Amino acid sequence: MTTLDSCCRVCSRLFFSCRWTKPSDSMKNRSCCWFTVVSVGALLSLFAMYSCLIVYNDRDNVNWMIFSKVGKHVNFFMVAMIILAVFASYCVLLLLFALVQVALREKLHLHWLHVIFICLGVIIISAWIVAMAIYERLIVTLSLQYMAPFLQFGAVGALTLLSWFVFRAYQEAKKESKFLIAAVFLVVSAFIFLCPLLISSPCLIEIKDLKKDSPRPELYGHRGAPMLAPENTIMSFERSANECNLTAFETDVQVSKDGIPFLMHDHEGQFLKRTTNVKNVTCSKNLSFDKLKDLNAGKWFLEVDPFRTVHLLTEPQKKEAENQHIPSLKELLSLTKKYNIPIIFDLYGSKDCDNTNDAVSTVKIIKDSNVDPKLIYWLHKNESEHVKSITSGFIQVYNDKKICENEPGCRLNLEYNHLTMDEIRELRKKDVNVNLYVVNERWLFSLLWCAGVSSVTTNACQDLSRMEQPDWTMAPSAYRIAWILVDALSVLLMIGLFFCQRSCHRRSDLNVLHRIPLLRINSN
Repeated sequence: MTTLDSCCRVCSRLFFSCRWTKPSDSMKNRSCCWFTVVSVGALLSLFAMYSCLIVYNDRDNVNWMIFSKVGKHVNFFMVAMIILAVFASYCVLLLLFALVQVALREKLHLHWLHVIFICLGVIIISAWIVAMAIYERLIVTLSLQYMAPFLQFGAVGALTLLSWFVFRAYQEAKKESKFLIAAVFLVVSAFIFLCPLLISSPCLIEIKDLKKDSPRPELYGHRGAPMLAPENTIMSFERSANECNLTAFETDVQVSKDGIPFLMHDHEGQFLKRTTNVKNVTCSKNLSFDKLKDLNAGKWFLEVDPFRTVHLLTEPQKKEAENQHIPSLKELLSLTKKYNIPIIFDLYGSKDCDNTNDAVSTVKIIKDSNVDPKLIYWLHKNESEHVKSITSGFIQVYNDKKICENEPGCRLNLEYNHLTMDEIRELRKKDVNVNLYVVNERWLFSLLWCAGVSSVTTNACQDLSRMEQPDWTMAPSAYRIAWILVDALSVLLMIGLFFCQRSCHRRSDLNVLHRIPLLRINSN
């Protein structure tokens, strides 16, 4: 035994079993069990980490939802992400050391502390996966459409590497076990090799067809540019207009005690608590606009740094952000006229308020501002006939797919996870303008771009505006060639590994047969 071999054995035992010496015979028959436990923990943690990276697009929603429950500004999503990353790294390290021990023909014995950590982690991760299945199922599905070609290549590589251990187990197994090992390995291999037949990604498209059929989606600034300035402030909308090449401002409107529409997203409970310096107000009708305008709507942005972007601001910009106030809808309409950028907004009202006349008050302010009606995108909700009649001159936007299915030129505004890629394509063929919200990550924007979406509402307009094409596209013919070549190379390597393992096993058997006569002579 070489010094390096001995060192590897000791290190792997020390990390995996927390012992220097070999495990006793009573522990040896649990090797398969421990390897299964570690493998399950590693696979679940990697999937949870993958889903966390995918759901990163919705981190602001997660933090806002938890803030509404606990009332504290903490980047809860990042905390969860760090915990999952640490656990995933821990499980992957355990699996690597387990593979080292298997390669060195060491018996596995998992220390009881590792067992406890893995079991607790699996319980937490299972809860995470259940939550993903309930709330974020479609975004994971979308990510698989986007990443599937590369995930398949990675799976082929992992299968090729692991085949060494599978072939060795096959050679050392008893005759009745060999059939089971071979059957399982062949089924898994066939699925991985042939799964591209099931892959349908919008980004598997010729670049010339993309430019022809799927022009770059337009950008709507979600509450302005909330990564560059406090959300729903004049600074936010100014920066979005000057730096993001926007097609529309997106905002949220409520009405004050004296009937003046103002910009504020939160509308439940203590709705001013998150973005201002006031807490105990539960209804917008409790305060006049003069009092609302005196509230500070910028300090929270510098203190909380919700998107970790405050460091990008210059000192004058930080000073400007610190002094932002709650703007009125009239102020935003002035920017709409100045930049000729349309405005689309949700009209909200606190549950504790009488919101009966909010739509009428809002329409009056819009008409009094003399803004071109074509610059107002009116979002339809359950409205009275009177409201429908006074808003008829505005551009009508709907949040019901059924309304737009048979109405060419209709404008549809939906959350990105309410439509599949095929549904987007069908709507676009019917000349329906599809806007999806909220899209922040490059991969999601690239996927929707390939699918042909008309526009997206985003927090990250400064990043997405710089994209000149999707992050990747590939001609279907090129992907088929790459798929066949990767699979063929993997099969050739595995054949070589199989015969190498068989040769090693036979040589080992011959060495044992040669030792038996010598042992008999020595015993005599």
